[in-house]
Amino acid sequence: MPNKQPIPTLQAASPVPEQIRLRASAGPDDMGLRLDQVAARLFAEYSRGQLQKWIKSGELTVNGRTEKPTYKVQGREALELAARPEVRNETLPQDIPLDILYADADLLVLNKPVGIVVHPAAGNHDGTLQNALLHFDANLAVLPRSGLVHRLDKDTSGVMVVARSLRAHASLVEQLQERSMSRVYEALAAGEIRRRGTVDEPIGRHPRDRKRMAVVSGGKPAVSHYRILQSFQGFTHIEVALETGRTHQIRVHLAHIGHPLVGDTTYGRKPRSIRGLDPQVVEAIKTFPRQALHARYLTLRHPEDQREMRFEAPLPKDLQDLLKLMREKAA
Repeated sequence: MPNKQPIPTLQAASPVPEQIRLRASAGPDDMGLRLDQVAARLFAEYSRGQLQKWIKSGELTVNGRTEKPTYKVQGREALELAARPEVRNETLPQDIPLDILYADADLLVLNKPVGIVVHPAAGNHDGTLQNALLHFDANLAVLPRSGLVHRLDKDTSGVMVVARSLRAHASLVEQLQERSMSRVYEALAAGEIRRRGTVDEPIGRHPRDRKRMAVVSGGKPAVSHYRILQSFQGFTHIEVALETGRTHQIRVHLAHIGHPLVGDTTYGRKPRSIRGLDPQVVEAIKTFPRQALHARYLTLRHPEDQREMRFEAPLPKDLQDLLKLMREKAA
């Protein structure tokens, strides 16, 4: 992992938008869908409304042709985006501290704390990581979602990368799409997991509760690999490596195999009594205030020279303390 370095802040005055140049291909599953629907999937970092504008202006083409947003995709077409980003001011800068692990002119790598939402949404209009990023570097306003290319849940901590240039943004999005960006998490799961394994199950919206995700037959492909770091009575400390990045993926996959995360009130269950478990451990598990999940490692290629870079965010104190207590009582 690169050592912490002086943080270069780009000049915030009068940012000049760079040219966006992205290319993606429609697949057989896109056949019959509207062009703006397919574009929203392939270029998910941009809003559907913005993509519709670019389709109408001819900045987003299909096999080099200008089409309407309602054009029915046949499958396997090449969609090419060549446009200039708009400076958007809907999200305001806010002076919120950032735990910066690394920065240069292209990348910003952060250790996201527990309790902060990544970008504004219903119920969280400010106080987000995106507000903090715009205060740190006003030039991020020209990038989609201020350079955020992936996210962590509000109560998940750990390492995240942010693009600081369009070159970096395109590279990071491509690495995520081709699954070459490695993301490894640590978690504490309920139950005693006996061996390493893989969960390869599609994830989509829960058919009855639209606020939750679930393993569903028509969902998007999702693959999680897990291995045991330490076993405890009734619980397992594990490492989870992602191939894909679906919403709540680790939480959904582990609950699906019967090992929900400790503290996960959405996908988990109330802690059950375990005979012989130390009372202090029982109380610590019951009162743990969030899902026990932390993004520990992130590996990527630098957008400028393609060198591989690896970053690590240390476990936060609440998870450290819980694991320490469990180890002491297991001794």
